[in-house]
Amino acid sequence: MQFHNFDISNVILIIPKKTGDNRGYFMETFREELFQEQAGPVRFVQENRSFSAEAGTVRGLHFQLPPQAQGKLVSCIAGVLFDVAVDIRQSSPTYGQYISAELTADSGEQLWVPAGFAHGFCTLVPNTVISYKVTNYYSPEHDRGLLWNDPAIGIDWPVSIERVVLSDKDKRHPTLVDLPSSFVVAE
Repeated sequence: MQFHNFDISNVILIIPKKTGDNRGYFMETFREELFQEQAGPVRFVQENRSFSAEAGTVRGLHFQLPPQAQGKLVSCIAGVLFDVAVDIRQSSPTYGQYISAELTADSGEQLWVPAGFAHGFCTLVPNTVISYKVTNYYSPEHDRGLLWNDPAIGIDWPVSIERVVLSDKDKRHPTLVDLPSSFVVAE
């Protein structure tokens, strides 16, 4: 298993070792002690799955407020997705910046998105399934979002605004400038 760090601290791409033969393949997708060496003491309490029928479906950018903030370990278990994490830790030197990674069911790569980041994704093929482990239970009263196409963030989504499939909720999220301060970088 390999761990790739980005210019934005704390977000990690996890690349599993995959071995195969004529029967198929095997890959170890999670190993707690290796993960914690990279991400710190993390405990997962819930796992979620999301199916998107159409290519060009955007979900996000979502996060939960403290004290119910969530870290997410994201993987694609069918199809292909463009995954995004936006730094919303107001005191961070990378506040408002994002990273993206293409996750596929075939590669098994995963993205660790810690608390303090808004998370979203765009499906690149039909019938894409995303699975993610989270560090806190879902809490509707702490559930928040950031506008997916906020020009201040400038995410280079792989879908045009005319072809994007969005929920009504995701169309109404605030922009970064209107987002209340909820997260700070730990000293």
